[in-house]
Amino acid sequence: MLTRRLLLAASPATVLALSHAQAAESFQAFLSGVRAEARRAGIAQAVLDSAFAGVSPNQKVLERDRKQPEFTMTWARYRTLLLTDKRITSGRAAVEENRSLLGRVQERYGVAPGVITGIWGLESSFGTTTGDFRVVEALATLAWEGRRASFFRGELMAALKILNAGDVSPARMTGSYAGAMGQPQFMPTSYLRYAVDFEGNGRRDIWTSRPDVLGSIANYLARSGWRPGESWGQQVTVPAGFDPQWAGRDVKKPLSDWAREGIRPAYGPWRGTAQMPAAVIMPDGAQGEAFVVFANFGAIRRYNPSDYYALLVGLLGDAIT
Repeated sequence: MLTRRLLLAASPATVLALSHAQAAESFQAFLSGVRAEARRAGIAQAVLDSAFAGVSPNQKVLERDRKQPEFTMTWARYRTLLLTDKRITSGRAAVEENRSLLGRVQERYGVAPGVITGIWGLESSFGTTTGDFRVVEALATLAWEGRRASFFRGELMAALKILNAGDVSPARMTGSYAGAMGQPQFMPTSYLRYAVDFEGNGRRDIWTSRPDVLGSIANYLARSGWRPGESWGQQVTVPAGFDPQWAGRDVKKPLSDWAREGIRPAYGPWRGTAQMPAAVIMPDGAQGEAFVVFANFGAIRRYNPSDYYALLVGLLGDAIT
């Protein structure tokens, strides 16, 4: 019999090569442990029966997890691929269609429509691409496989708590191969912390309810330190001879200090006050683009801890609005 201990010690190739019978036996033993833990946490038996009905190891999930790209993409390439005219045009249409809703969301959470739609556009192309994996099956597969077992088991337990609350059915709880759900692509633990019932119907629906989707994104940012009325940052030019060692999120100075050193807005006026703490970001090094970023850049990074991502959210939101 293939025990879970032996499975976790196996190589990725061994995991993928398991016979159907071996995999099924190991997976069912794993699910028995999850069920017992969930019952102790107060998850109803009927919810567990529904959540795990027909669930089996998903080979597509394992393949996607093992084939994540390892190459390093330049900022210039990333920007070209994702900040497209089509995405900007779609975003402008989405803002126009939801202008009143975005206004109400901003009034409650203090988060501007630009950054909300920037995240919405990057995460799911404004709700058009949300993933069709069954979240419980995807998370169970990744927790069983063992490479990041503790993380994915925690997310699986969070998903079961969501189902137990009745916000969504197992069939409608769909997302990416890694368990990111709905239009904002929240992991289940993020859903429990930040998803809101902005529509007011008693359920938090980040799959089909635009009020809940946009309100949840805004709530995430507001609780991550978003400062109402302030910008995330802007593209700048740096003087010849600027030392790249002074670039980076951890090197903060008042914006007026950077201006005295010859840094200038690439377009339009400064978007911050003279005393606002600011950092210079040069994602492709001395020969590439440069940006001044403020505290709200950090709030975006708490949604996704990538400078590329946060910069693109800001630029996309600016282009849309």
